[in-house]
Amino acid sequence: MSIVFGIFGMLIGVFIIKYRERIGDSVGEAYWMRHIGGIYNFLILLGVAIFFWSIATMTGTEQIFFAPLFWIFGGALGS
Repeated sequence: MSIVFGIFGMLIGVFIIKYRERIGDSVGEAYWMRHIGGIYNFLILLGVAIFFWSIATMTGTEQIFFAPLFWIFGGALGS
């Protein structure tokens, strides 16, 4: 089942990157997005993150691939 969700997540990531202008115009830009390049750059980063997270989930390597994030936020999240 994780392969199906992984492929679905990869398609969502590509969809976000491809249609970032339409999505960005409908969502709007928040003030904090200006610091990372605006809404369009944020959507590119979001699409890439979703794409890689999906690949890591499909292969079962999210614990290894995202280990630095788990080290940083693991204590804050209580895991």
